[in-house]
Amino acid sequence: MADVLPFKGVLFNVPKISKASGGDLLAPPYDIITPEYKDELYDKSPHNIVRIDFGRELPGDDDTSNKYSRARAFLDDWISGQALTADEGPCFYSCEVAYNIDGSDKKLRGFLGLVRLEELGKGNIHPHECTHSKPKKDRLDIMRYCEANVSPIFSIYNSPARKTSEILVRVNQSAPYIEAEDPDGSVHRLWKISDPAAVAAIAEELGGKAVFIADGHHRYETAIEYQREMRLKEGDPAELRPYDYVLMFLANMSDEGLTILPTHRLVRGIPADALERLKADFEVEELQECCDIAGIIAGKRDVFGFYKGGNIWYKLSYRGEGVPDIAPALKYLDVTVLHELIFNKLLQVKDIAYEMEVGRCLQRVKSGEYEAVFFLNPTQVEDVENVALASLRMPPKSTYFYPKLMTGMVLNVFKYSF
Repeated sequence: MADVLPFKGVLFNVPKISKASGGDLLAPPYDIITPEYKDELYDKSPHNIVRIDFGRELPGDDDTSNKYSRARAFLDDWISGQALTADEGPCFYSCEVAYNIDGSDKKLRGFLGLVRLEELGKGNIHPHECTHSKPKKDRLDIMRYCEANVSPIFSIYNSPARKTSEILVRVNQSAPYIEAEDPDGSVHRLWKISDPAAVAAIAEELGGKAVFIADGHHRYETAIEYQREMRLKEGDPAELRPYDYVLMFLANMSDEGLTILPTHRLVRGIPADALERLKADFEVEELQECCDIAGIIAGKRDVFGFYKGGNIWYKLSYRGEGVPDIAPALKYLDVTVLHELIFNKLLQVKDIAYEMEVGRCLQRVKSGEYEAVFFLNPTQVEDVENVALASLRMPPKSTYFYPKLMTGMVLNVFKYSF
């Protein structure tokens, strides 16, 4: 069973350093921050979390003076100057994101706590996607220098009883500790949960649940690597140490606040007879000057959009049932049909890029940057659970959980954790 603990979070001292309710102190996740937006975040406040989580590289940086050493210096200075303060006792932290998707208002609710690390897929913490190795070193260096979890891993669990969900609804009736609006207009709010009965009820409910990583596979694998390094350095101590846990945001799949968006595939190197090859397994319908391919395929299983320039689009409807010789939890997924059947078998496509926005996809094909784009529907949250429990992994970028969590709501600084 997953081991979930409250902790002594380190939070911004909002009344002391913020212009308002804290929006100038937080930042989106590092991997969606453009260079231009990084400059905006630096200008918002001298205490914006981007300086720690995703700082600037400067001329003259070397092994001893670099963005990671500066991140540690900012962290230490902000704590000593009380811009950041540690809670006196262990808490869980309720986090709510009010957002709008396709004209509908929704609320994502969950809580932040520490989850004991274990090897992925060998216990009760499960991945669902393959990952690329490149981003891991950057996140590992942040942990090495700062000795902290600066940003949480986004995870989900399934509890139809909804005991924790009900606690969060009650807690969230009061004024939040910090509030911030992200670039998409979503509003992020945080509350402390220090009541012993509420803390115990949350820990008890989560103690028997499997946890599925929704967003943050790199950060989890980085935390495992850091744990290995520290246990080797400290002689494998018998007692549990702060680095044996990682900061997670946990949301209940049984609530209605989760949204998964599709990530479309841009490709190069498609064969000249691509359409003829696709007709072997797909009904190919030609669409003239289509302006809403996402709407045309929405809600339809095994249906894809295909565009390779000009004024003609194509709707691809798979005639089969699943992909042969693939594990049951994966074989019926649209993303599996796309990667295993279309890319690997029919077209032998290797050069793939990922893009969320339909308009941006079209622009990149029309400009000649990519030869074609395949549009697909989002993976369902129950598919994430089924794949993870089967100890399998989807192709990279199979899910895009929305909205992304803001960084800086609460930090887990190891020397204060317990």
